[in-house]
Amino acid sequence: MQAESEIWTTALFNRFLAGPLDTFLSAVGHPAADPAHPWPNWLTVELLVVAIILVVFGLLRSKLSVDKPGNLQLTFESIYKFVLGQASESIDHHVSRYVPFFGSLFIFILFMNLIGIIPGLESPTMNPAVPLAFAVAVFLYYHWMGLREQGVGKYLLHFAGPVWWLAWLMIPIELISHFARPLSLTIRLYANMFAGERVTVTFLTLTYFLLPAVFMGLHVFVAFLQAFIFMLLAMIYVGGAVAHEH
Repeated sequence: MQAESEIWTTALFNRFLAGPLDTFLSAVGHPAADPAHPWPNWLTVELLVVAIILVVFGLLRSKLSVDKPGNLQLTFESIYKFVLGQASESIDHHVSRYVPFFGSLFIFILFMNLIGIIPGLESPTMNPAVPLAFAVAVFLYYHWMGLREQGVGKYLLHFAGPVWWLAWLMIPIELISHFARPLSLTIRLYANMFAGERVTVTFLTLTYFLLPAVFMGLHVFVAFLQAFIFMLLAMIYVGGAVAHEH
């Protein structure tokens, strides 16, 4: 990464923490192309988002109250109820055990989508590596939940289809379908956030009155929508994996 393309968070990391990352990358066999600037923008902003979330939840936990809940507590209670309600429509039993994963997924993606509207920062989800990591996490999670809920033998029957004599056809189709899901999730989130951010930045450079506010509002809407769609698809995949109708 060239120094002139660095945002301020990346400049700080490259100034003070370039050595440790260079050492790590060399140890795993992937040395940085530019040892003086090994930190990419998406990674430093993602770490910033993690820090922000930790601070927010630290404040939330310190002010939890049954009698007098504050605005922050009410906000996250509303998010919990929303996630629980959506999960209940996709999963037919033991819904509450999956809510922590879905809620974490929604909040983390939402924060990373929204941080791009702050001047001097950019959304980490604009880099395909970040949506891919989320997609792989969802892929591994719903298969693990399916195996845990139904056992290996019964879960594998999902791939054979409803009738045994079509198994030879259904198994390849199901395998292709499942392995295509991480790619679909990655492209959907990456493409929408990349396009939304570029449109917002373009209009901010062209005019400074009214229109930027409109497109920043659109960016916020897209950020919420994409976080919701990603979470909803994860719910659908989990619901299919743990279903007992077969």
